[in-house]
Amino acid sequence: MKKAIDTDHTKFLSKVNWLLLLMLLVMTAAYFTWSDNLTITRIIKVIGRLSVTIGIYKVFRMLIDRGAIASFKWENPNSPLFYSFYLGLGLISILWSTDKGYSMLQWFMDFESLVFAFYFMRCFMVLDTYFPGHKIRFYNLMGDTAFLLLLVFVIGMFVNPDTFFRLTHGGEEARLGGFIMNPNELGMLCGVGISSLIFDMYRKHNRVFTVIKILVLLYAMIMTGSRSSTGGVLLIAFFHINQSKNTKLKLLMYGGAIAIIPVMVQMLWVKAGDGGMDEIMTMTGRLPFWTALLNEAFPKEPLFGFGFMRIYYTETFQSVHTYAGHMTHNTFMQVLMNLGIVGFTIVLFQMIFTIKGFVRTVDKEKKLMLLGILIPVMINSVTEFGILVKLIMVFFFTNYLSFLYQ
Repeated sequence: MKKAIDTDHTKFLSKVNWLLLLMLLVMTAAYFTWSDNLTITRIIKVIGRLSVTIGIYKVFRMLIDRGAIASFKWENPNSPLFYSFYLGLGLISILWSTDKGYSMLQWFMDFESLVFAFYFMRCFMVLDTYFPGHKIRFYNLMGDTAFLLLLVFVIGMFVNPDTFFRLTHGGEEARLGGFIMNPNELGMLCGVGISSLIFDMYRKHNRVFTVIKILVLLYAMIMTGSRSSTGGVLLIAFFHINQSKNTKLKLLMYGGAIAIIPVMVQMLWVKAGDGGMDEIMTMTGRLPFWTALLNEAFPKEPLFGFGFMRIYYTETFQSVHTYAGHMTHNTFMQVLMNLGIVGFTIVLFQMIFTIKGFVRTVDKEKKLMLLGILIPVMINSVTEFGILVKLIMVFFFTNYLSFLYQ
């Protein structure tokens, strides 16, 4: 009788694990542009995201119906308080946005991501509290999600290169991503996946298959041509080398870090060619653009910005010596232009309390996982402001909430 109960319990947790992977996979995939037809893309995004948001709530209810309790309380309300301030200010800023429809749409997308991530992490809160000994891990789900999505791109680059490659530098350089996803964002997802899967190595979870998955992600990251992501992977390697007490694993990661250095040299200097250093030093023209934003646009709306996800009164901002851009290619600069000094201060305190929560948690595995995944996200945040950054940053927020669960 006990064996039958144990088998049923194992099957239930296995089902939950697969459902959580499916929810995370579809939610992340729904941020991609899978069709060059705008109508089809919007249908995929709306149906996909709303379906998994409803779906993750159903998974949460499955756990509650199994005997868990849905109640919880905040031990330290600072992080959710500041995130609420951020969303509240964003909603109010629609009043002075010059494109209210766009700002409202972006706000609802952020709010929907928060709802999904909130219930996704509440599933882990319930699992940790009422299902002791379960083997479902967030880093495993995140790593597998990145692997499965990038596997599509790796296969696609051979089957249909015109779709899965994006030509840059006047058609001289082909970068993995195509119209489906910004190559730098895709590179960041590779970095997040690699960092997540390394924790599977720590717990000796299907090591051979895990190494294969890491190699696929590493290859995909190189094909994206993302310099920031490649540098991020080096930092990830050294972060894990510093944490690991396993000599063989340390040697493996040292080998990987050394092997990627020639790739960095190729991408930063050799591949850049004539004028490459100027491109690198200006961060592909971003530094002049940021300088122009701070000198010309920011003084016009310093306190509360131009409205949620807006960087200027018009659709794009362009200075005399810079390109025209509708986003800042920098997460922190984006917040400053959207919501001004007030919004930037709120987000700054939000990040301080979130990282403080990571560092203070007594669960070493969670602490290292979140700090490890934070590395590629923060690096990418300096040079990009994209949809995947927003999604994963919401996950960081909701991960912090899991530390406050009592």
